[in-house]
Amino acid sequence: MTNKVTKAVLPVAGFGTRFLPATKSVPKEILPLVDKPLIQYTIDEARAAGIKEFIFVTSRGKSALEDYFDGAPELEASLRDGKKTALLEALKQTDMESGAVAYVRQQERRGLGHAVWCARKLIGDEPFAVLLPDDVIDADVPCLQQMIENYRGGNMVAAMEVPVESVSSYGILDVDKAVGSVMPVRGMVEKPKAEVAPSNLAVIGRYILAPNVLRNLEDAETGAGGEVQLTDAIAREIAAHNDVSAFRFKGRRFDCGSKPGYLQATVAFGLARPELRDEFLDFLRTVSQTELGIGSKVAARG
Repeated sequence: MTNKVTKAVLPVAGFGTRFLPATKSVPKEILPLVDKPLIQYTIDEARAAGIKEFIFVTSRGKSALEDYFDGAPELEASLRDGKKTALLEALKQTDMESGAVAYVRQQERRGLGHAVWCARKLIGDEPFAVLLPDDVIDADVPCLQQMIENYRGGNMVAAMEVPVESVSSYGILDVDKAVGSVMPVRGMVEKPKAEVAPSNLAVIGRYILAPNVLRNLEDAETGAGGEVQLTDAIAREIAAHNDVSAFRFKGRRFDCGSKPGYLQATVAFGLARPELRDEFLDFLRTVSQTELGIGSKVAARG
């Protein structure tokens, strides 16, 4: 088995209920951050890390997601005829080499662990990455690239500290108080209550996993929330092989699976665009002053 990571699993089978009614007909993964869908940020990160094969775990109602990565000859011809070269270049980001993308159906939604298990026949006996499009990470060096550069085999999960009151929403790690970005993991627990959580270091939606995890998922029992938890399958590797590490990445993570996180990401990525920044910032300042009552106070003084 090689340590080289060239395959990635992208679980995208969820209903996206937190964004209804928009997600009734539009997959959540193609909701835009400025002018790029969430899934494009994930693909760009994976490509930067050297990923060559992409396995999407989908479900009914996700055909628009598949179409996004398909060719659009008429649109391209129209842009070419109109000499809209900048838009043509932007469209190239959506191009996927023939054979680089595969789609697997998760016919029943039984959790993240089950979704990853659905891709088992396309992964084979080699380490693979898992990326959750809900987690958009803004970093100078893309998060998965940071992980692969520090990966030495076994299993690695991206980690960050979260507020204590939020630990019950995450897989939480039991680690040594080690200094550095890579930390050996002694234990993992999915969505613990704050009073029994081993730490506030949470697993974020980036993983590099060994094939043994797929075998653990084969006979996995349901865990927290009545679902097959990927965290539980990884935790079994701690007991069996002691080969799980946490990677404290450098960057800012946005939880775009939640409305507040999605709005925060929209503001952050909008302000990062030079052609949008000044006008957008002026608007945000105006809104902020209005919301705080500053505008009316200034007017009253005048």
